[in-house]
Amino acid sequence: MHLTARPLLLELTAVPKAVPEARWAVREHLGCRCPDVELCVTELLTNVIGHVGEGTAVSLRLTHTDGCTRVEVTDRQPYAWPVMRRAADSEEDGRGVFLLDAVARRWGVDDSPGGKTVWCELPERS
Repeated sequence: MHLTARPLLLELTAVPKAVPEARWAVREHLGCRCPDVELCVTELLTNVIGHVGEGTAVSLRLTHTDGCTRVEVTDRQPYAWPVMRRAADSEEDGRGVFLLDAVARRWGVDDSPGGKTVWCELPERS
């Protein structure tokens, strides 16, 4: 993977079509496909759409430092935090945070007076 020290910052509206567009922007920024990073971008944006609301303004930030890629999604809703829950076999959703937890080195939520940032860090792949 070709990683740049320059961060990627996208201002998006959380709608379904923004998800593949964000993945494409991440691939372009990284210079190659990176399935784990793309999965985290997908899950974080989809979580905003499903739990905060379609049409929410979000910022997506991708940085790389110290052998780690960090993905951050910021929205203006400080109360809708992601939670891990056990989805039933018959449910079609509810597994996003489990996927995030499985591929990320670590993840969390930072709150601020104007909203929250859900972030995850992934180890660099060679």
